Amino acid sequence: MSNGAYAAAYEQSISDPNAFWGKAAEAIEWITPPTTVLDDSNPPFYRWFTGGQMNTCFNALDRHVRDGRGEQVAIHHDSPVTDTKTSITYAALLDQVSRFAGGLRDLGVVKGDRVLIYMPMVPEAVVAMLACARLGAIHSVVFGGFAPAELSARIEDAAPKVIVSASCGIEPTRTIAYKPMLDAAIDRSSHQPEHVVMLQRPQVEAPLGERDVLWDKVIEAEPADCVAVEATDPLYILYTSGTTGRPKGIVRDNGGHAVALRWSMENIYDVKPGETWFTASDVGWVVGHSYIVYAPLLTGATTVVYEGKPVGTPDASAFWRVISDYGAVAMFTAPTAYRAIKREDPNGEKKAAFDLSTLRNVFLAGERLDPDTYHWADNLLHCAIVDNWWQTETGWPIAANLRGLDPMPIKAGSPSVRVPGYDVQVLDEVGNQCDRGNEGAIAIKLPLPPGTLPTLWQDDERYVSGYLSVYDGYYLTGDGGLMDEDGYLFVMGRTDDVLNVAGHRLSTGSIEAALSGHPAVAECAVIGVADDFKGQIPRGLVVLKGGYDASTDGDRIVAELVKRVRDEVGAVASLRQVDIVPALPKTRSGKILRKTMREIADGKTPTIPGTIEDASVLDALADTLKHTVH
Repeated sequence: MSNGAYAAAYEQSISDPNAFWGKAAEAIEWITPPTTVLDDSNPPFYRWFTGGQMNTCFNALDRHVRDGRGEQVAIHHDSPVTDTKTSITYAALLDQVSRFAGGLRDLGVVKGDRVLIYMPMVPEAVVAMLACARLGAIHSVVFGGFAPAELSARIEDAAPKVIVSASCGIEPTRTIAYKPMLDAAIDRSSHQPEHVVMLQRPQVEAPLGERDVLWDKVIEAEPADCVAVEATDPLYILYTSGTTGRPKGIVRDNGGHAVALRWSMENIYDVKPGETWFTASDVGWVVGHSYIVYAPLLTGATTVVYEGKPVGTPDASAFWRVISDYGAVAMFTAPTAYRAIKREDPNGEKKAAFDLSTLRNVFLAGERLDPDTYHWADNLLHCAIVDNWWQTETGWPIAANLRGLDPMPIKAGSPSVRVPGYDVQVLDEVGNQCDRGNEGAIAIKLPLPPGTLPTLWQDDERYVSGYLSVYDGYYLTGDGGLMDEDGYLFVMGRTDDVLNVAGHRLSTGSIEAALSGHPAVAECAVIGVADDFKGQIPRGLVVLKGGYDASTDGDRIVAELVKRVRDEVGAVASLRQVDIVPALPKTRSGKILRKTMREIADGKTPTIPGTIEDASVLDALADTLKHTVH
C-alpha cells in the first residue's frame, strides 16, 4: 500500500507549486538560477522558471562526464534489422555531439534557428537532437519515412535553416529511401533550407545535390561549447500526427522540460543514475523524445536505441533479448507492441530462453491498456505492469503509478493516480465536477505543470481555441473517463469515441474491455456507426490470436463476444455485429485508427492520416466496414 509520500507530494504540488517545483529544479544545473518558479503574470500563458538560464545538452552530457560518468555507456544502439550493435559512452557521445554542433554552427545555425531532423533509429538522430540543444537551436524531429506531403507541411511551418537526414530507413523486409521523399517535400515547400546534412547508410546511398553535405564531413568540425538559453526558450517543436491543414506544432521549453523529465525518471519510472532503461519507440514520437533521449540522459542512466520491431526481428522474443542483453531495469512501449507479442506467442514460451531478473517494471502508454493484455503481461513477466497516460502535448505522464516515489496497488484498466503537478478533474457538460465513478470529460485545471506545452508554435490563438476554450481555466485533454473512490483515473477513450446509443452514452473502452477479455482475441476496436433508429450503434472488429481459425471457430467466437458484451456492459450496448479481421489499421506509433474506420462505415470520405503504418490494412477492411447490420 501507499507509504504516504505520493499524497504529500501531490498535495504540495497543487497547493504550493513554487515550493514543489523549486525543489525539483535543484536536480538541474543552472547557469543563472530562476528568479520565479511559476510565472502566472500572463494567464493562460503560464511559464516556468523565468529568469533562469541553462543548457539542456550540458545537463544531459557535460555534467555527467565532469562528475565521473564519462566511461559509462550512454547509448546502446541495438539494430536487428542491420544485425549490428554499438555502445557509446557518455564521453564519446559528448565528443560526437559537440563536434556535430560545431558543424551545424559552421553551416550558420545559431540560437533560435530551427533544424529539422528526418532520421531512422540510429545514434546519429540522438546526436543531432543534442547538438541542436547545445547551440540553443530548436529541433523538429519528423518520423523517418513520412510521406512528402506531411514532411513538406512541417518544413513550411518550422522553416528550418538546416535539415538533417539519412539515406534510408530499414524495415524487416525492405529499405525505405529517404532522399527522394525529402527532395519531393522540399520541392513542395515555399521555404527552402540552406543545407541538408546527409548520413549515408551502406544499405542505400543517396545521390547528393548542391545543398547537400555529408554527415561525415560536418562532424569533422571544431567542437562547440554549450550556449546559455533562457528556461523559457524553446528546445523543440514536435508536430502532432494526422493533422489537416497547417500542422500543430507542440512547443517544449528548455527549463521546465528538463526539470519535469528528471523528476519523472526516478519518481515515476524508478530508474536511477547508472541503470539501464529500454524504451521501444521512435525518436519521431514524443515517447522517443522524452524517454529514449532526454529523461534517461538527464538522469545519467543508460538508454537503449532499438532499431527493430516487437515481432519479426526475428520473432516475438525480441524485447526479452534486449532486456536480457543489457540488464534493463525497466522498459517502456505501447500496449499494441505487447498485443503483437501475445498474438505471435500466446503462452509466452519464447521468454524462457532469457534472463529477465533485472526487470522491475514494464510501462505501457500510447493507447489504453486493456485488462486482458495487462493480465497476460503480468502473468508472464512477474514484475509490475504499469499503465501510464499522457499526450504529445504534455510530454510526460498525467496519470501513473509512481514506482519510485510511492508504489501503489495496480488496478487493471487504470493508469492509477494523478501525477504531482496535474490537477486532473472529471467534468460534466457544464463544467461541474462529476461524482466519483461517473464518466465525464477529463480536464486539467491550469496551470499545467513544467514540461508541458506553453503554447503552439507561432499560434497562441490556436492553442487557446483548441485546448482552453471549452472549460474556463482548464486544459481539455480530449479524453473521457472517470475517477473512482480511491482516486484512480480510468481513461475510457477519446471523447469522440463516446457512443450515443438511443440516448445512452457509452465509452468504446468499456465495450473493448469486454471483447479483449475473450481468450481468442489478440486485439480489438469498437466504433460507433450512424443508425437511423438509435443514433449510433457499436460495431466490433477483432483480430484473433495465433492458433484460432476464423473459418472454423469464427461463428462460435462471435456469438461468445456478443454475449460477453451483453453480460459485462449490458443490453443497452446493443452490440450485435462483430467482424473477425486479419489486422487493424494503426498509426506508426500504434494508435488504432477508429475515426477513419468510423468514417468508412458511415459512407464518408475517410481522413487517412499521413502517420498510417500500412494503408493496405485499411483497404482490406473497406468492404467489411461498409456492411453494417442495422
